[in-house]
Amino acid sequence: MYLETTSPPVIQKKPVRRIILIALALLIVGVLAWMGITSAGNPEPTEQGNGSMSGILDIGILVFREGLECILVLSAITASMMHSEQPYRRPVGAGVVVGFFATLVTWFVAVGIVNDLSQSVDALYIQAGTGLLAIFVLLVVMNWFFHKLYWTGWISLHNRRKRELLKDAEQSSTSKRAVWYGMALLGFTSFYREGVEVVLFLQSYRLKLGGRLVFYGVVLGMFLTGAVAVLTFAAHRKLPYRKMLVLTGVMLGVVLLVMVGEQAQEMQLAHWLPTTPIPWLANVIPAWMGLWFSIFPTVQTLVAQAVAGAVVIGSYFVARQ
Repeated sequence: MYLETTSPPVIQKKPVRRIILIALALLIVGVLAWMGITSAGNPEPTEQGNGSMSGILDIGILVFREGLECILVLSAITASMMHSEQPYRRPVGAGVVVGFFATLVTWFVAVGIVNDLSQSVDALYIQAGTGLLAIFVLLVVMNWFFHKLYWTGWISLHNRRKRELLKDAEQSSTSKRAVWYGMALLGFTSFYREGVEVVLFLQSYRLKLGGRLVFYGVVLGMFLTGAVAVLTFAAHRKLPYRKMLVLTGVMLGVVLLVMVGEQAQEMQLAHWLPTTPIPWLANVIPAWMGLWFSIFPTVQTLVAQAVAGAVVIGSYFVARQ
């Protein structure tokens, strides 16, 4: 699905793809250069410091995916605001700013709650619990099965509310201030909903990686989101949002499998699950597969990942029907 923004100029598909490919190539080169410099030119993927790079990339993908959804909703809201309705874009933008700061407040509240719990509960239990929450949030974010309710319905709800506000603005019975606040609320909910999902998801990674590496992943995701936002709202370009969301959805599928493997191992360490090793696989699966893809030679972790993969693929085909 393509979504047009305000102005007539339309960027061609090839330049857009070229920009995206160049940005991704520069990102990969930068990551490799950073790993080479920090490891004296000989990066070792089995070291914990470099293994945590997979977590940074996972976080970046999730934030970028949520950012794309937010941009898609905001584009749908503001696309038809032309001429006399154009001033109403300002309150939508103001609502986004308030949503950003509200997300920061929610982050610190969530961190405080998790830290308080960790003082009275075993850290392994907290990590396992937040991991289960993160997997649930990620399944909702992927939204293949609940596509119409989660994605299309969310955009339709905002568009319907926008039309109601603009209709009220034409009537003398409703003040312009009320319409302004209504538009600001649309911008706020569009951003804050995605922000809360990210905050809940990142608690698990914060416990495993620490706040500094989570910050790096968030910055990576915000950089990619910012590039798309500039093309959409500043350059007024038409972008293949549906293809981009499908691509990031596939990448999130890989992230989900990684998280399920990590979660199963954490539940084994917390003695919530038994551990049944597979000796012959221990010689086949290298150590770096465990750090980067959470593939471990145990029955429980592999079965959990197989079930997660079957659920995602099965729900995708069910949604297509």
